[in-house]
Amino acid sequence: MTLMAEPSAEGRFGEFGGRFVPETLVPACQELETAFADAWSDPVFRADLDHILRTYAGRPSMLTECKNLGDQLGIRLVLKREDLNHTGSHKINNVLGQALLAKRMGKKRLVAETGAGQHGVASATAAALMGMECKVYMGAVDVARQELNVFRMKLLGSEVEAVHSGSRTLKDAVNEAMRDWVATVETSHYCLGSVMGPHPYPYMVRQFHRVIGDEARAQSIELMGDVPDVVVACVGGGSNAIGIFSGFVDDRTRLVGVEPAGGAAVTRAQPGVVHGMRSYLMQDEYGQVQEAQSISAGLDYPGVGPEHSYLASIGRAEYPNVTDAEVIDAFQLLARTEGIIPALECAHALAWIVRAAPEMQGQTVLMNLSGRGDKDVAQMMEVLGK
Repeated sequence: MTLMAEPSAEGRFGEFGGRFVPETLVPACQELETAFADAWSDPVFRADLDHILRTYAGRPSMLTECKNLGDQLGIRLVLKREDLNHTGSHKINNVLGQALLAKRMGKKRLVAETGAGQHGVASATAAALMGMECKVYMGAVDVARQELNVFRMKLLGSEVEAVHSGSRTLKDAVNEAMRDWVATVETSHYCLGSVMGPHPYPYMVRQFHRVIGDEARAQSIELMGDVPDVVVACVGGGSNAIGIFSGFVDDRTRLVGVEPAGGAAVTRAQPGVVHGMRSYLMQDEYGQVQEAQSISAGLDYPGVGPEHSYLASIGRAEYPNVTDAEVIDAFQLLARTEGIIPALECAHALAWIVRAAPEMQGQTVLMNLSGRGDKDVAQMMEVLGK
């Protein structure tokens, strides 16, 4: 029995998860739950998804050993190269799965939220491929710092709406996307981008990303003869982390999900409800959700997926956090030692590895490089003044 089994009938992982939505959305969530269960048990749907992941997204993604940086840190460092997927991140796995499911359900339109823009680009890509309409909601702050991805979405034929409410970041984009879904549920599917939200999203998105962990485990054994000592990934909502953790959760491997210091929901360990789920949140003494702060648009989220809260609560995974300054250093370090420019999100994982390396001497560390850094180069030019 795997530790990452199906959630309870109520969509719970321990005390976390569930379905906290307006009555108007309950039927839509139930319809999606039934449709996903039916599709996931259908060999034809699974074969279609495997085919499109292989021939369009470019799976399986490879492992790359970082000999230069690993030697410098005194560890064996290996990267799972999700940055090499079509559209440049792990997001395509989930989006292709949800788009195929939406078509199976007879939906004509995708609604999505995005922070750094990678999920928005993936959603726009899938919509173009499958002949669907797509509208992406993005916080106005993120629109300004991710102009390249905004243009890519529009180039792919999707509408992008800047959200000016609240903190004007990912949390507010989710709010607007959910409002759109409520109003257009008959024809639209909400293509949620992470392992968060109301049931069945955390479970469904995790299943679409299991391919990362399944591949990584088999590849690690082939490359190194065993599973790694440590698996590390960045965590905002936490989809790339849950994807790779799923391959190693039943092994002895140490699982580390790295949050931004300004969005350390797990560190605070205060359960609350946001966006249809019960999970650890950044909130004040009155239970009001606080704004997350991160140099990375993709991690600018005040909560975390409920399954991560569960793994933290039972001690199976740990969730340290790193500062923006550490992230900036790590971003440059990987580029200069290995010729790989990581997304700022992934640089969080590397920043923790650099910090923790003295205590991991001689160990094998597998890091999920869940996105490439092209989208962040302009922002880093401003940060570094070059």
